[in-house]
Amino acid sequence: MKQSAGMAGSKLGRFSIYTFLTAITALSIFPFYWMFVIGSNTTASINKFPPALSPGSRFIENLGKVFDTVDFGRAIINSFIVSTTATLCVLFFCSLAGFAFAKLEFKGRHFLFAFLVGTMMVPSQLGLIPSYMIISSLGWLDTLKAVIIPGIANAFGIFWMRQYIASSIPNELLEAGRIDGCSNFRLYWNITVPAVRPGFATLGIITFMGSWNDFLWPLVVLKDRSVHTIQIALKNLSGAYYQDYSMILAGTVLATLPILLIFLLFSKQFISGLTEGAVK
Repeated sequence: MKQSAGMAGSKLGRFSIYTFLTAITALSIFPFYWMFVIGSNTTASINKFPPALSPGSRFIENLGKVFDTVDFGRAIINSFIVSTTATLCVLFFCSLAGFAFAKLEFKGRHFLFAFLVGTMMVPSQLGLIPSYMIISSLGWLDTLKAVIIPGIANAFGIFWMRQYIASSIPNELLEAGRIDGCSNFRLYWNITVPAVRPGFATLGIITFMGSWNDFLWPLVVLKDRSVHTIQIALKNLSGAYYQDYSMILAGTVLATLPILLIFLLFSKQFISGLTEGAVK
């Protein structure tokens, strides 16, 4: 009797967990579904009561309006160039700095790392005007360099890679490499980099999404329409007196697809990177 009661309780517990997870998944997916519903209907059908709750047949037509209103294809290419370049630079420079803080002994290492972590508490908006003055003095306004260069390294990336490398790479492995004649860079490139791929995937996805979704800084330094990124292009879809929400949401759906694709491609490594410390 006790065994059957325990099995019934276990089944009830699993059913409750699956029901909860299903409900959370539905709530998470619904905004994307509603975005597609609006983007595939007309604004009038969305504004009426009750609104349209099923996808319509005007998605391609609304996308056509998007490309007629702004140079959306160029904006996607610009965002892809900016996000990819910034992500690759962040992965290299932050992992290199993280390796130095985690595994190399040098004077002032702990103070410099504490100072670096402390900069994460400073709002990025405070550096907007000084950064603009620097970019302007370099003559980089209205170029993609103005968006890429300030984002090639960040304190969070260094902190993340430092913690990941410190917990993943044993000191004995590096000492064995030094005995074999490896330089510090070879220890980083041949031993550390292959061992921390989940950490790279996690930081890469976070960096790519942040760069792709960045709006304020590109809006400040990019005035020329030929170098607009995807978020500025979406902003330009809004009219002064009339908002065509179907067109705007159709463009938003298209702008969201690259992020979803990147996450699906690297989701396994992303989850592994987040949970590895807990598993250990």
